[in-house]
Amino acid sequence: MNIVTVVGNPRTGSRTLAAAVAATEAVAARLGQDCQRDVVDLSALGPALLDTRAHAGLEVALELVRGAHLAVIASPTYKATYTGLLKAFLDRLPPGALAGRTALPVLVMGDPRHALAVEVHFRPLLLELGASVPTPGLALLESDLPGGPALEAWADLVVPQIPLGEEALR
Repeated sequence: MNIVTVVGNPRTGSRTLAAAVAATEAVAARLGQDCQRDVVDLSALGPALLDTRAHAGLEVALELVRGAHLAVIASPTYKATYTGLLKAFLDRLPPGALAGRTALPVLVMGDPRHALAVEVHFRPLLLELGASVPTPGLALLESDLPGGPALEAWADLVVPQIPLGEEALR
């Protein structure tokens, strides 16, 4: 199984990146399979996302997402939703690009009042791309980073919802 972690924080080396990798590791450990893991840190691709010219790094990142069996897609919470950087990247994917794939949304937030954003705003975006999105999405408070018990409990809930076997590997 191939897992790609996509991080939509515009800052290199962000806490969102650390949380996303921790979420990926927690999920991979529970899957009980040998999982290849790739990370797409969008902070390095920001300028390419708005450029109409081809960029090799961006094309590789898009191909990693299209080819993943499972995508952990993370963002800090900006204006009560995900970042524009992440949206610009996901807008580069064609309709249905994640059909037959599982996507796990992760939002990092400073205030617990934004906890519903992962379900109300982020989940529909991934569904629109055709992904299967187990519930609940992961809403992590900055004070709980990189994840701890909240992340572990979330992984316990979502991993049984991830399809395995032949249909997951196509």
